[in-house]
Order: sequence, then structure tokens, then C-alpha cells
Amino acid sequence: MIKTPLFLATETLTLQTILNEIADTMNASTERGTVANYIPELAAVDPNQFGISVALPTGEVFNAGCAQQLFSIQSISKVFSLTLALGKIGDAVWNKVGREPSGDPFNSIVQLEHEHGKPRNPFINAGAIAVVDSIMMGHEPKEVLAEILQFVRYIANDNSVAIDEKVALSELATGHRNASLAHFMASFGRIEHDINKLLGAYYHQCSISMSCEQLAKSGLFLVSDGVNRVTGKQIVSSQRARRINSLMLMCGHYDGSGEFAYRVGLPGKSGVGGGILAIAPGKASIAVWSPGLDTIGNSKLGTLALELLVQRTGWSVF
Repeated sequence: MIKTPLFLATETLTLQTILNEIADTMNASTERGTVANYIPELAAVDPNQFGISVALPTGEVFNAGCAQQLFSIQSISKVFSLTLALGKIGDAVWNKVGREPSGDPFNSIVQLEHEHGKPRNPFINAGAIAVVDSIMMGHEPKEVLAEILQFVRYIANDNSVAIDEKVALSELATGHRNASLAHFMASFGRIEHDINKLLGAYYHQCSISMSCEQLAKSGLFLVSDGVNRVTGKQIVSSQRARRINSLMLMCGHYDGSGEFAYRVGLPGKSGVGGGILAIAPGKASIAVWSPGLDTIGNSKLGTLALELLVQRTGWSVF
């Protein structure tokens, strides 16, 4: 593949044209994956939807498909809670979670037993629960959620971002595996807060609802060395932005992270709501959404769409 500048553009071929063509291809697909049926509210989502947004550091945003449709970002929120935790307690985060790929499903308990209750990375469920535990710092769930939501609104530059309460309650009712993970970590002395309160905060964090456009805008600080150039705000240091991107590349798609890096070649974080946030450093923040998942739990069409986008733009980091 020949790499091109920012994006392949001629008088007849623009970034908007590329996105329109990708959306048309995705909408025509008959193999769409399976929605996350273990969470009742997500099981009810129409799988015949696809959206894509590309936000550039200049402030330009290009959309195609259902780019304004709200969806549950689920595990994509783990990027934001990790960023917040790093801002609050710095590298002490790494006393609670590791920085290595898991190689196991996102809700696996196997490695926790072998590694004395320390999750392999902050993007698997156990790791994300531990990160929320580090953010709580003795506060009640409502206070913690207000802080997380305020941060997401800040980086997205959009005060309309909200939590879908129905999805959160749906997860609370069915989250037995996550409760097991939390209790198992607590048995090793790695959880500091009441587990019911901790899980309540975690489920509500995962139930943040955003559109592709909002999500793409929220990732702009990871495009430009920690700075959102649209707002001029320094969110994190350049070193920290690069390290968050590296974790997204290595761990952002659970035991499918290597395959995603091979096919797409960008830092990315998926969620079982069907969304993926991908970062092309120095070039763009990209959000895709299609509710149908592959067997690992990543958006089937979202992954394919990002693969096509990288082929057309040359944005791979490799």
C-alpha cells in the first residue's frame, strides 16, 4: 500500500466521497455480525445501522451514514476514565493495572488468578473496574460519575453528552461476571471501595451515550500530542497522549488487538455497543458505529470500514 498525504484528494475524490462510498458499502453488506444480546438494552438495537465520522485537527468534521445517531459507547469510555485517572493520580495507576495485552476475552477471570488479582491492562473489564476504583477516592458514585461525564463533555466540547440510564440499569441487572471480577480482585486486597458502589459507577460510565460525531471530536486530543487544537486546550502531556495511543494499539480490541493492528494499523478502542474510536496521530480522530459484533466482541462492519478508510487514505501508523 502506498502511503499518501493527509488524505487522497483530487477534484473528484475527497474525504467526504471516501466516507460516502464506505457507508454505501457497509449498508449493502449482508454479514453484519451479532448485537450484544447479553445486555438486554443492547440486544434491542437495530443492527442495520452504520455511521462514520472523521474529525480533523482543523475543526472540520466529515460524516456519513448514521453519524448523528446516539449509541452506548461502552468500553470506549475506558480510554476517558484512564485519561482522567492518569490526571488524578499519575503513574500510580500502574500499581493497580498492567500495560500488557491480555490475549483473553474482555471479561475473563483466568489471568487474575495467575497474576494475584492485578488486571493485565486498563481496557479489559477487570482493569477498567480497577481504574474506576482509583478515581473514586472515597467519593459517592454520583460524584464520580459527574466528574467522568464532565470530563467527556469537556474533551468532546459538547455539554449535551449524557448517560443512558436504561442501559446502565440493564447492565446492573445482568453484570454477574463483572461482579465476580470485582470480588476476585477484592480478595487480593486490590479494591478499595464498596463493590456495589464501584460497579454502579462502572456500569454508568459504560452507558455514556454519544454519536459518531461527538465521539470523533472527543478523540482529537489524542491526535495532536495531547492538545485539542480546535479548542486550544491541553488535555494531557504529549508523552501521555502517545502512551495512551500505544495502549489502544496493543490492548484496545481485547484478544483481537493484534488482528486490528494488522488490518487497520491505528490505535483504537472498541465497545460492545458497536462503536470504535480510532486515532490517526497528527491526522484525524475517527469514530465508526455498527451494532453487530464479531465473535470477539468488536464491531464487524466498523472494523471493515476502518480497514477500507486506511487503504484509501494511507493513515496507517506502519
